[in-house]
Formats: sequence, structure tokens, C-alpha cells
Amino acid sequence: MASVGATAGGMPQGPGPGAAAASFPSPGPVPGPGGAEDDDVEEPAETHLCVLWNLGYLGIAYYDTSDSTIHFMPDAPDHESLKLLQRVLDEINPRSVVTSAKQDENMTRFLGKLASQEPRDPKRPEVIFLPSVDFGLEISKQRLLSGNYSFIPDSMTTTEKILFLSSIIPFDCLLTVRALGGLLKFLGRRRIGVELEDHSINVPILGFKKFVLTHLVSIDQDTYSVLQIFKSESHPSVYKVASGLKEGLSLFGILNRCRCKWGEKLLRLWFTRPTHDLGELNSRLDVIQFFLLPQNLDMAQMLHRLLGHIKSVPLILKRMKLSHTKVSDWQVLYKTVYSALGLRDACRSLPQSIQLFRDIAHEFSDDLHHIASLIGKVVDFEGSLAANRFTVLPNIDPEIDEKKRRLVGLPSFLTEVARKELENLDSRIPSCSVIYIPLIGFLLSVPRLPSMVEASDFEIEGLDFMFLSEEKLHYRSTRTRELDTLLGDLHCDIRADQETLLMYQLQCQVLARAAVLTRVLDLASRLDVLLALASAARDYSYSRPRYSPQLLGVRIQNGRHPLMELCARTFVPNSTECSGDKGRVKVITGPNSSGKSIYLKQVGLITFMALVGSFVPAEEAEIGAVDAIFTRIHSCESISLGLSTFMIDLNQQVAKAVNNATEQSLVLIDEFGKGTNTVDGLALLAAVLRHWLALGPTCPHIFVATNFLSLVQLQLLPQAPLVQYLTMETCKDGNDLVFFYRVCEGVANASHAFHTAAQARLPDKLIARGKEVSDLIRSGKPIQPVKELLKEQQMENCQTLVDKFLKLDLEDPNVDLDIFMSQEVLPAATTIL
Repeated sequence: MASVGATAGGMPQGPGPGAAAASFPSPGPVPGPGGAEDDDVEEPAETHLCVLWNLGYLGIAYYDTSDSTIHFMPDAPDHESLKLLQRVLDEINPRSVVTSAKQDENMTRFLGKLASQEPRDPKRPEVIFLPSVDFGLEISKQRLLSGNYSFIPDSMTTTEKILFLSSIIPFDCLLTVRALGGLLKFLGRRRIGVELEDHSINVPILGFKKFVLTHLVSIDQDTYSVLQIFKSESHPSVYKVASGLKEGLSLFGILNRCRCKWGEKLLRLWFTRPTHDLGELNSRLDVIQFFLLPQNLDMAQMLHRLLGHIKSVPLILKRMKLSHTKVSDWQVLYKTVYSALGLRDACRSLPQSIQLFRDIAHEFSDDLHHIASLIGKVVDFEGSLAANRFTVLPNIDPEIDEKKRRLVGLPSFLTEVARKELENLDSRIPSCSVIYIPLIGFLLSVPRLPSMVEASDFEIEGLDFMFLSEEKLHYRSTRTRELDTLLGDLHCDIRADQETLLMYQLQCQVLARAAVLTRVLDLASRLDVLLALASAARDYSYSRPRYSPQLLGVRIQNGRHPLMELCARTFVPNSTECSGDKGRVKVITGPNSSGKSIYLKQVGLITFMALVGSFVPAEEAEIGAVDAIFTRIHSCESISLGLSTFMIDLNQQVAKAVNNATEQSLVLIDEFGKGTNTVDGLALLAAVLRHWLALGPTCPHIFVATNFLSLVQLQLLPQAPLVQYLTMETCKDGNDLVFFYRVCEGVANASHAFHTAAQARLPDKLIARGKEVSDLIRSGKPIQPVKELLKEQQMENCQTLVDKFLKLDLEDPNVDLDIFMSQEVLPAATTIL
């Protein structure tokens, strides 16, 4: 008979942190000395921060009373420990932190620690919880769009106001929008700065500004998309559609060679948070350079294999806290810890001058060996997997071993007991057996006889009937009761009590050393990322970039596009020089398909790779102080936004660059203005460039690729050292145009659109006609219809008329030639003439 398994209950837990709609206590204002205040004394500036955390992303906005400006940071990924939020708090030191009452455990724990600081700590903010309804997406949008802002002219219509605000506020960052809405609600409720004023006076808001943390480089989502830093694609297998998206051909895709999920997660985090912290960048490059040495290749491969066994430790620790540990968790944790010990031993033999090796060698403490030793000595992995429950090895607990021995010898013993029971039963009963059922005990089982029809027939003298199952009757007898008393419930004693107690004690030992396990994950994922970047640098022949804080701009010698060079048979490298005050605005002209867009993206990608601490595809690269990368390379989809392509270009891309670019910013613009009338697009492009040129030494570093040759021919830009004209080198070979894909100084003399059309295999007649019309427009002559086409049409009409006439039966009395002439011949003749 199948035995019934017992399930161990969870260990009692203390009350978890709740999300009560109340604020943590905060210190009140410290009273100052009495007396009237001097009107000239400026009130101390305060910042009030609003933050939301959801699915690994932060939305942050704060109000600064010093300039009455709201600052916001677009949705940014953060670790579960909320390190990014802590950096924000350290940098802006807010007076109050506003958030939603509906929060998850990570945020609740973080805010609890924040509120539990010493009351006299000047950095201790007031933590305020508002109802979650105040952070609704739609209501937040309405608050933002209906706000009374002094920087918006009253003459603007509602539509113009919406377009203006959408060029400043990233409405596609949903968490940021909700944080801004909650901040506005808080400002209106607290009336920050206007506490003593009439309620008709609103809190002054003099502007919205995007902020980034110190050392972080600002890059928006459009830039990530157009440079193909990330590119998500649907999985091609119909069986894996539910698993979500996969990474397509992208920079992240070719550099992601991480062996563990946490390494991949950290690489993505580095990509979303490029930095110009030279200490951090050089420490990453030092590790990559070490593993690129030929003599260290074997060590890199060995470390990579060990990293493949580093699994999700936080998830296992969370299940341990809830006493929901799975059988597989012990095996995964055991492999993770022993792999970490292997990493520690390997790093102890590596140069300790490299910070990462030194950290792993010292911080992977003997606690790891203690954890691995305990798990290896206690857990019976094979037995646990076979029984699908936690089991312990022999010689751990003598009492468990004794009970298991009894359980193993129980079948033969019960056979002997059954033989003795059968001697005392009715002779009509041919056989019997004694069985053990967990949680029920020992029972005497006899087959059901044909005479046993009714329930009253089941009664046997000296036995207590229990139940009928599978044509067998089960009873308790004097001997089975003695067995219950003598042996007890061995199965439950072993599994539910003693082994569960051992598992709980082992969990406590592991949880007591959770800090070192978390540190293992941090350092192992960092090593995993740098090994992946080193592997890519080795395969693709990347070189180490240099950083020069005094340099404004970048210098690249023989740079390559990291994605295009993998797709093209041959790739022509190009150099870039954008530093100092000369040539800050580079205007690049050249035929279509000559490589202008690739060159722009190449500059952006090499700069980006250097700012995440990766080697770059160039012979040499020197990166100066870069605080942001802006792009206008192609338009995103506009159907869902209800805006034209040109409005998207202006509103979401060029407007961001104009409003936020500094002298340390890199701006890449490709074919701006082509989405509207040619004259208007040219005028707007010239206006934008002249706006930046007027800034003089504070002009951003701008690369503009354009087919508007009139920009140069009409001299729409001033002749200044800030402007440098570049073109893509080409050569005429008879009627063919040869592309060299090399950047050189100069200006293209023609767009060569007809050559591109020929390459696209348009019919020769269409290309010839296009050239003819183009020449007529340039010379100001009228455009005449094509004579050959007219003659062909006349001949077709005449042939049709002749065919109809020949089909007429002139001997038919019903045929009227006058009608034929009026209905067929005369209209056809008019058309022909």
C-alpha cells in the first residue's frame, strides 16, 4: 500500500514590514535664538524628494527651494539594495522623502533604516507616505499638464503647452511621471515656501531640469535605440514566445559573454549607467588588460568555468528565511560556495595590485568554507533528490540512524508478526499482512472474503475495523497497538521532526553568514563582466582607451563600428578629432550610402564603450570629459503618439539636445529636417546650428550628417573656426561612382542620388527622366511631358480604334455608322489630338 508523505510545516516568522499609510517620525525644527530676523538673510535651501521603486527601476524627482525648480531623473535601474537611491540621497541631502504607501519589502526596509538614524543626524530626512492613488499615472499626467508654470507664456494654447512640456519632461518614463505627479501633490499639500500666503497662491515652479548623479553620463532611450546598444527581438521559436524577448544584434549582445545571470544583470546595469569616474573606469580596464595577456588565458578560462556555478544566492536566502527551501537549493548553494572558494584561491595567486583580485582574496572569508563543509557533511544530495525532501547523511545523528535502521529492517519483522497473527485468525482467511502507514501507524490487512458483503460482515472478533481499501480490510489488533507503542511513527519522527530540525539549524548557520554570500555575488558578477569584456576585446582586437579630464571631446585613431565590422566583408576605419575650440561643429556631406551614418554611430559607440570601462574598436582612443550623448539619427514610431515624424524629431530628440547639451556633451545629428518642406527643414537645421555656434567656447561637440548641400552653398553658417566641413571620399570611374568610405576634409559637390537609385535597380528610363527634371528645375525652365510617352499613348489609342472598327459587321442592318462615329471615333480623335 502506498504510504502517505508528511509535510513539514514552516518555521514561525516574526511580523514582516508593512506599508502603513503613515510617516516615520522625524526630528522637528530646532528653535533658534529669539529676536527679529534680518530681511537680507537668505533662508536655507531645502530639497524635497519623491521616489518610486517598481520592478527594479527607480523614478526620482525633487524640488529645490533655492531656485524653485523641479529636477527629475529618468527611470533608472537599481540594485535590490537601492544603491543608486542611496547615492541620490547622499548627493542632494533632501529635507523630506515622499513615496507611496504601497511599497515592496526592499523599499520599506530601506526607508525604515533611513528613519531609524539618530535624531540629531543632519542627513536624516522626514519620510512621508502618501496614498498610492496620488501616484496614479493618468492623474500624474493631468497634474503636470495642468500646472500653473510661470515659465510658460499665457499666450500658448493647450496643445502648444502640451508639446512644450513633452519636449522637457520624459512622458515615456512612467515611473518618473508618477514621481513628478506625487511630488506636485506633496508640494500643494505642504505648500512649500508659501505656507503663510493666501491659498490662491501656488507653490512657485520656475522650471523642470533633468539631473544625473556625479560621474554619471546622461544618455536617453532614443540614443540607446539608434546606436543599437540594446535591441530586443521576439524569439524565433514558437515554443518560446512566452519566455519574452531575446537580445538581437546589439552592442550588449556581442559583449555579453557572462556565465552567470547576475553578471549579465551587472553588465546591463553598467550599460545603463556609463560614468566618467576615472578611478572606477581604470580599475575595470586594469582587470581586462590583465586577462588579455597571453600567459593569463588559461586562468581566464578556468575562472569563467567557476563562474558558471555562481547562482542566485539572494533567492535561496529569501526562501530560507521563509523556510521554503527546496531540495535543489542545497545543491545549488553548495556548488556556488565551493566555486567561490575556487575563485578565492585563484585570485590569491594573482597580482594583489589589482583591486578586484585583492577584494576577492580577502572578502571571500573562511565563512564560505564553513558553509560548504556543513552542507557537504549534513545533506544527502542523492537521497534528497530521490525522496524529493531534505534528508541527512549517516553518522550525523545517532538517533536518526537508529530509527532509519529500524525502518529498513521493518518489512522482515512485520512479515514475522503477520505470520503469528494469521495463526489466531479464522481459518477461512487465507492470508494477512502487517503494514505501516505514516501518520496512522501499524495495521493488520486481510483480503475481503466473498461472504463479506455488508459492513456488519467486516467485524472480526478481537480486531477493530478501520477501513476498506482495494478489496482489503484493515484492522487494529493488540499486536499492532504494541508496535505503535514500541516503534512509534518512525517515518514522521525522522522526516518531520528530527531531519526538519537539522535543516532549520543548518539554515540558521547559513543565514548567519548571509553577508559574505551577498558579497560573493557582487564580486563574482563583477569578475564575470570583466572576463566577458576581456574575451570580446581579444576576439575583436579592441584596444585600451585613455582618459583625459582636461580634454573636451574625444580623439579616435582608426576607429571601427563594433557591429558593422562584423557584418561587412571589409571595413574602412576612420579617425576622429573633436577637441579644443576648433571644429566643435563638424558638418559631414556626401552621397547616400557613403557611410555618413555609420561614421556618426561609430563615434558615439566608441565613446560609450569607453565610458562603461570597455576596450574599444580603435587603434587608439582618448576620451575627454563627456557628460552626455545626444542623438537625432532616425525617428521612433509616431502612430501611438499622434505626432508627425518631423514633430518627433523636433520634440523628442533635437529639443532635448538644445535644452540640455553642455560644452562637454556629444551631439550626433543625421539628416535632420528631411521630414518637412526642404526649405523649412534647411532653415531649421541652420538655426539650430547657429544657436550652438553662438555659444562660442561652450558649444557642444556636434557631428551633423546632411544632404542639404545648400547649407554650404548658401553660406548659412558663419565662417568660424568652430565649424569644420567633412565629406566622404568618392571617385568617378566613367559613369560609376566608387565609394572609399573614408572621411576627409571638404564638401560634397553633389548628392549623387541617381547613382544610388541605379544601385537600387530602378529602371534606366526613370533615372534618365529624373536627371532631366532635376536639370530643368536647376535651370528654372518649365518641365514638359515626355514626347515619347505621348507618341506611345497615341499609337495605343489608334490601335484600339482600328480594332473596334474591324470588328464591325457592315452588312448588318442594325449597325449605324453615325452612332459609331459619334461615340467612338470622335472621342478617340480628341484624345489623340
